[in-house]
Amino acid sequence: SSGINAEYGECQSYRLTMEDPVSMAYISRHIASVKQHFTQRPGLRPFGLSALIVGFDYDGSAHLYQTDPSGTFHEWKANAIGRNGKTVREFLEKHYTDEIAASDEACSKLTVRALLEVVQSGGKNIELAVMRRGKPLEILDTKTVEKLVEVTEAERDAEAEAKKKAAGKS
Repeated sequence: SSGINAEYGECQSYRLTMEDPVSMAYISRHIASVKQHFTQRPGLRPFGLSALIVGFDYDGSAHLYQTDPSGTFHEWKANAIGRNGKTVREFLEKHYTDEIAASDEACSKLTVRALLEVVQSGGKNIELAVMRRGKPLEILDTKTVEKLVEVTEAERDAEAEAKKKAAGKS
């Protein structure tokens, strides 16, 4: 896409000018300002969509930013956008912890659990991508996602059963 190529160019320009790699905050701000420019300028078609931007700064710290067509951008620890994004975001706000984020498996399970709040047919409609520092983006295959869904649903059912038993004893 030409938008992505333009951002590559911006990153290279920044590096040549500043002699430092671009930060996630800078590139997110730049993307947001381009989106705002297209939204405000007459005769240009606005972007009309939000985007999640994820990556690592040169110091190794992970970042997740959301940009909106209005030109705003926000950093999050976990987020969801799109249809039913509010439901997923509320689930993540309630269940996210730094301990979960430190573990690939726990983080994947939390993601699946959050998506199962709004996806009806299990793993068939879920796609997961994992980003790790120094490695290319990994899109998990369907078999791996299905297994994660099965494990997550079993854990969720066990928790619900334990709550029923605890409520029955009271």
